[in-house]
Amino acid sequence: MRLITRAALIAAASIPLAILAPALASSAAADDVSFAYTVNGSAVTNTITNNSDTALMCGTSLAPAPGGVLPPVEDILRAGQTLYTNGEVQPGTTIQTVTDIPGGSYVVLASCSLSADPMTMWVSDYPGIADYLAGIPAVTAFTVQQASAVVTVAPTLPFDS
Repeated sequence: MRLITRAALIAAASIPLAILAPALASSAAADDVSFAYTVNGSAVTNTITNNSDTALMCGTSLAPAPGGVLPPVEDILRAGQTLYTNGEVQPGTTIQTVTDIPGGSYVVLASCSLSADPMTMWVSDYPGIADYLAGIPAVTAFTVQQASAVVTVAPTLPFDS
């Protein structure tokens, strides 16, 4: 009897969540999220503004940009990023900082998705990203006006005594 009661309770709780997720996605708008990137020493900061009225999961990452040039989007996505930070972003302004970056040129990539519906996302504008996202079924994606930017991090010099 307990198992049946528990299953019924879980099913009853799941129905509102199933109804809520499409409602959240349909209320999402392109201007709900914005990014702003800055470099300070060996750190890159992304100031995320969340106007969506709901929590988002966001990530800020860096990928090498040899010669200060944006690599093709396929190269960035295929290789992945090892310099990143991510976490929950409440409505308002949140700062994500990637630290301890070796000197060099990098492209900053940022993305956010609805916590309740990860198939609704905002991504920093990047040449070719819209075509890539269009190939993923069931994704609602908005490109954020703040494009992915190439940033240069100065090499850290050893401290001379």
